[in-house]
Amino acid sequence: MASKYHVRSISLPSRSHPTTLRIEEEINRLKTAEAISQYSASESICAGLSGLEDLYQCMDDLLNMPSTQQVLSQNQHEKCIDQLLDGSVRLLDICGIARDYMFQIKEHVQALQSALRRRKGDSSIESSILHYYSFRKEMKKQAKKLITELKQFDNKVGASPLQNQDHHFSAVIRVLREVNVMNACIFQSLFSFLSAPVSSKQAKWSLVSKLMHKGVVSCEEKQEVVNELEKVDAALCKHTSDVDKIKIAHERLVALENSIQGLENRLEFVFRHLIKARTSLLNIISH
Repeated sequence: MASKYHVRSISLPSRSHPTTLRIEEEINRLKTAEAISQYSASESICAGLSGLEDLYQCMDDLLNMPSTQQVLSQNQHEKCIDQLLDGSVRLLDICGIARDYMFQIKEHVQALQSALRRRKGDSSIESSILHYYSFRKEMKKQAKKLITELKQFDNKVGASPLQNQDHHFSAVIRVLREVNVMNACIFQSLFSFLSAPVSSKQAKWSLVSKLMHKGVVSCEEKQEVVNELEKVDAALCKHTSDVDKIKIAHERLVALENSIQGLENRLEFVFRHLIKARTSLLNIISH
């Protein structure tokens, strides 16, 4: 995964409004966090989601300021307000979808762990593995669709220029838009993680199993493992009755489960922040 989130530069005025400076600083900190590159895929995304939490806390502080509430209330009929509200709804939906996938992955991981513990022969384990790969393929398909949508979301944000001449109002809308863009960008990284390749070799377990017993193929040959999902794929692909290899598969499943739990926890916090931010904005413009 790249060490930086590919978010377009913020087109800020030469002098930012004091009330938005903190959010601008948080956004730029997220965009330039070089330390992310040293982590595994899931840790990188967790770091991004954690940064989103900080960003939304700053946004909450901004929306609670009397001056911000006044300027938004006075301009509540502006088209850009409706666009922000529409965007927040879709981000909530997408965050909910991501949370559902975390839950489903954990279910499949637990089923695989149970199958490996039983060791009732290749056919029993094969069934669990094929079921897991089928889920992975469907998740990959849906994740790619969401990545495309999130890219379009990014392009739409800010597509309509701000006509309002109030500097404070323009500054607030600008940073609220950029918060949505950053959110969409980090969600793109998450769904890229979930859409990791599922090898056709891995999906055809029976054939692979036979070839491996004959020593014809190694599933990790010339294969670069990118994230925890792919590490599990590789471990399951080379599974045999060998105790050491079963142990490796167990270890990678545990690592994946822990990674997914971390992502799920962070997504839960982001989901709550999204709801709170949307509620605050609705309350402001309804008065």
